[in-house]
Amino acid sequence: MPQGQVSQGWHGPYPTSSPTAAPLIVARFTKSQCHPCPARAHCTTSRDSHRTVGFPPRELRDLQLRVRAEQQTPEWKTRYAVRSGVDGTVNEFAHGHGMRRCRYRGQGKVHLQHVLTAIAINIERLSGLPPTEEAPPPRRPTAFQTYLDQHEIPRLKSWRTLST
Repeated sequence: MPQGQVSQGWHGPYPTSSPTAAPLIVARFTKSQCHPCPARAHCTTSRDSHRTVGFPPRELRDLQLRVRAEQQTPEWKTRYAVRSGVDGTVNEFAHGHGMRRCRYRGQGKVHLQHVLTAIAINIERLSGLPPTEEAPPPRRPTAFQTYLDQHEIPRLKSWRTLST
């Protein structure tokens, strides 16, 4: 009800121009209601036309309000923080490295381009990290190495020396 006016009729729901968008219910107001209104400039820029207001069906509007309220909770913000980090990476991949368009045709070649670009991005990120001060911890011995140690069988430095 813009400025207390009652619409002349509701129509719809109508499908929208986007196939993924929700249908809209449309309320129409007449020219005689819109022309004398002091808030007309806030509603429409058309000089001759009347005002139409579109809104989603009640079920979708209720869902929208519930989801918006949920987005204000700390739990939702914690979960979204993970996604925002991933979104930044995808954005860098798409815009920073030109992955919106591929250089090659065919799924195999496109996949290879994506993999090589991802490797290049990872190398670029790793090169920007500060060097670590300490050496990484040694790997745990394998079951075979543990068996050799338990039976006091000496481990060779290189298994390639077995043939000589």
